[in-house]
Amino acid sequence: MKVLVTGGAGFIGSHLVDALLARGHTVRVLDVLDPQVHGPKREPPAYLNPAAEFQVGDVRDHAAVRRALDGVEVVFHEAAAVGVGQSMYEIERYVSVNTLGAAVLLEELVEHRAQLRRVVVASSMSIYGEGAYRTKPEGSAGTKPEGSAGTKPEGSAGMKPEVSAGSSEGALVFPRLRSDEQLEARRWDHEDASGRALEAAPTPESKPLAPTSVYAVTKRDHEELFLAVGAAYAIPTVALRYFNVYGTRQSLSNPYTGVIAIFSSRLLNGRAPVLFEDGRQSRDFTHVSDIVAANLLAMERDAAVGGVYNVGTGRATSVLEIAETLAREIGVTEAAEVVGRFRAGDIRHCYADVAAAARDLGFEARVSLEAGMRELLAWLRTQSAEDRVDQARKELESRGLTR
Repeated sequence: MKVLVTGGAGFIGSHLVDALLARGHTVRVLDVLDPQVHGPKREPPAYLNPAAEFQVGDVRDHAAVRRALDGVEVVFHEAAAVGVGQSMYEIERYVSVNTLGAAVLLEELVEHRAQLRRVVVASSMSIYGEGAYRTKPEGSAGTKPEGSAGTKPEGSAGMKPEVSAGSSEGALVFPRLRSDEQLEARRWDHEDASGRALEAAPTPESKPLAPTSVYAVTKRDHEELFLAVGAAYAIPTVALRYFNVYGTRQSLSNPYTGVIAIFSSRLLNGRAPVLFEDGRQSRDFTHVSDIVAANLLAMERDAAVGGVYNVGTGRATSVLEIAETLAREIGVTEAAEVVGRFRAGDIRHCYADVAAAARDLGFEARVSLEAGMRELLAWLRTQSAEDRVDQARKELESRGLTR
């Protein structure tokens, strides 16, 4: 088939391009070559597969998108401005690139709908806000758990979260962001009504969406726009919610990219990683090859059409563990800098419930964190990176976004 990958010169997109070509598809890439990712000269990266047709263009440009869609049967929309913190002060750019870009692409997809066999859009775990948690079991320690009658925690923006029935495992709850008062007291964990820490649980697709950054709002826009338009025009569409993706080709000089790349840029320059809170907040770190595998399955499986799926490992790892592993392997002996501060909108824990992807896509993450980190570290030893983390921290601090 003839396939278009928007953002195909980027981290995830380029790996997807390689996999599609290996399967015998004809691949076209549309990428604007953002200087923050690809450098000021805006040159195609050396890793870009020469077997793919490459077009330089912006997804907000109707003419460029129209040219890119010529003859295309499958579209993977990976193009996006990425960066939670930066999105909070470059609001117009993020909304323009991500939401307006999605709208332009969709208008052109509607015009080309007769030829389209599948559209897959990249969404993000960031749209959940906080992940899912469990209370202590009903009656545990003689206290009433949060989430039982009369004590439901409110969701983000005043939304009441879904709360499961009590069980031997406790109730599944979806708490709002921790209050500034709690965070200023350096009580990092979510607490029930009795002050006991809630236990992190796998986050299902059914969790109410509560994005806490402009970037997250635009990724929610992505999946909702694509699924709504796809349904209205009978364009077979699938949305994938990526969890924390890592792997080779991630931009190490972009201080707004994934946490593993951010830590790596510090360590490659002989500096310790900077961790907010106590460093024990956890995420679901997913190797880029598993993200690619989920995309290929979304293209192939009819059962996925119209659906939205978590793509992760189903396992949580603390950012402190990631920082210590990278430092040890790169040979930086200085301990990670745990600053005991917090950023506006940060969440504590979020990792994937992957049951739906297993059921409808046949997806299972296959790369362990240990194996993925070994591959990443081998690549890191061949790289250099400009450390812009301090500059990014100053941008956030100057706007009162860290406290």
